[in-house]
Amino acid sequence: MSAAGPPTQRPVIAIALGDPAGIGPEISVKAACSSAVRSVCRPLLVGHENAVRHYLDRVAPGIRLRLLDEAVRTTGDPDVLDLLPAGEEPLDRWSPGSVDAACGRAALSYAATAVDLALAGDVHAVAAAPHHQTSIGQAGIEFDGYPGFVARRTGTDPGRVFLMLVGEDRRIVHVTLHLGVHDALALIRKRRVLRAIEATGAALDRMGIRRPRIAVSGVNPHAGENGLFGREEIEEIAPAIAEARDRGIDAHGPFGADTMLLDHGYDAFLVMLHDQGHIPAKLAGFSSTSALPVGTPILFASVAHGSAFDIAGRGIADPACLIRTIERLAGARTVHGPHRRP
Repeated sequence: MSAAGPPTQRPVIAIALGDPAGIGPEISVKAACSSAVRSVCRPLLVGHENAVRHYLDRVAPGIRLRLLDEAVRTTGDPDVLDLLPAGEEPLDRWSPGSVDAACGRAALSYAATAVDLALAGDVHAVAAAPHHQTSIGQAGIEFDGYPGFVARRTGTDPGRVFLMLVGEDRRIVHVTLHLGVHDALALIRKRRVLRAIEATGAALDRMGIRRPRIAVSGVNPHAGENGLFGREEIEEIAPAIAEARDRGIDAHGPFGADTMLLDHGYDAFLVMLHDQGHIPAKLAGFSSTSALPVGTPILFASVAHGSAFDIAGRGIADPACLIRTIERLAGARTVHGPHRRP
């Protein structure tokens, strides 16, 4: 991608390091030092200094680390990597590849700091390196994924925030996510489906897609086959689509989830259940897939792959997905615009 202008005019993207014991710090350093990222934004790492220094000399020799106390001091100097220290407690002892409650707490602390920066308008967007669910669980923290986390941190109703998986050729939004099927079915109601359609339309607009076309799946085989396999499509999903269209949103469906994603005439696909969206997204590969909570007042995205403890600390992790995620964020519009403080 070509440069978007002088370094000081490019947006600031906060990069939360993720779980320090995983590949997050390594790919964050690699991405932040890459020409692809530097050409579209001013990267700002958010996390513990020792996690960054562990990798900096190995993967980006010649780059100097600069500690900042404010995001607005980021200048985009080509030979400098900016870090805003974060973490509610010291991280003096940690081991790459090991599950550690302290690292679970640290990962969410980094993300919280970065979200606060975006909410204040000090950064354009947040890109999050991978967390580790077990480490967070061992820390005793209830965590249902980044959509709920970002919703609560920004004071947004979690019922209005949804997950969008963005790949090179598809954008998939989920009406329900980390729930058992029985509980998910209880949530698939007209009001929630309509909110998901509206959040999808707003997110696509921020991505620069005018008058987006949205395909909506059913929940039953063949979208219920006119009531033969269930009535959710008739009683809940179709009425939501109709109301969305009345509100000016170009939504269509409900379609069978097994064939809907084959139609490339849509800008996004809305699915009802976790596996309806995650299975095709994961079959397409993780190397360029980003996960975006939509419906919040900030731009936030995480990589779709995990923290890869099996290769953590070896210096061989591929930052391609994080780089692509940052590129997508740099090109999107914010609600209030970044850098409200001079």
